[in-house]
Parts: sequence; C-alpha cells; structure tokens
Amino acid sequence: MRQVQFNLEAKSRGFHLITGEVLSHLGELPDVGLLHLFCMHTSAGICISENADPDVRTDYEFIFNKLVPENMSGLKHTLEGPDDMPAHIKATLTGIDLTIPIKDGRLVLGTWQGIYLCEFRNRGGSRKMFATIMD
Repeated sequence: MRQVQFNLEAKSRGFHLITGEVLSHLGELPDVGLLHLFCMHTSAGICISENADPDVRTDYEFIFNKLVPENMSGLKHTLEGPDDMPAHIKATLTGIDLTIPIKDGRLVLGTWQGIYLCEFRNRGGSRKMFATIMD
C-alpha cells in the first residue's frame, strides 16, 4: 500500500475533468489493486462521469445551481460569503471520495468515464487530495 498527498491546480467554479492531473501525481500503479481518492475539503467534491462532451460539465453546473442557488433564503451559515454554504451542500451531494479498481496498471474506468473535481466556490483555490493505492 502507498499513500500520496497532492494539490490540484486552482480551478474556476464548475466541473473539471482531472483524470490526467490525478494520474500525474500517482506514479506507477500496481497490476491489480484499488485507488481510494479523497478530497480534503468541504466545499468541493469529486465524482466520475461522462468525459467526452463538455456540455455535460455545463449541464451539471446548471442543475446544481438550480438545486442549491447562492443567496438561498433560510441559510444561516453566511459569514464566508453567499457561495460557501451552497458549496458545502453541493459537496455533500457529490461526495468527497472515490474508490476505483486498478487492473493491468491502469484505472478501470468505462470508455466515457473520467474523474471530475466539482469546484463549488467562486474562488476555491488549490485543492488538497489524498490518494491511497492498495495492491
């Protein structure tokens, strides 16, 4: 087993395909195993979704903003700005960790699947990730 902590480059608000960026920090993967990927934040999430059509990212942003808009009435946690509490809620919806099988030294992802960082803050900054590679 091996563990790696790394930072993702700061991203704008939205859904960002990060499969390549994650892999660049992991080094060689075992022939068989599991990758557990953990986002160390409460206002960003990670998920696996469609990796080909960029409209998917736009549609996710649209839907999530409809579900939990900024300045939503009734929210009490507003000290860190109007995007903060909605970001916490959205991160809870997407989740902050993934477990992905490894086979033949590669992540087992479907043809159209990729790993996304779901950045829910207007200025979230660099995001810390923690990976556990089990063989």
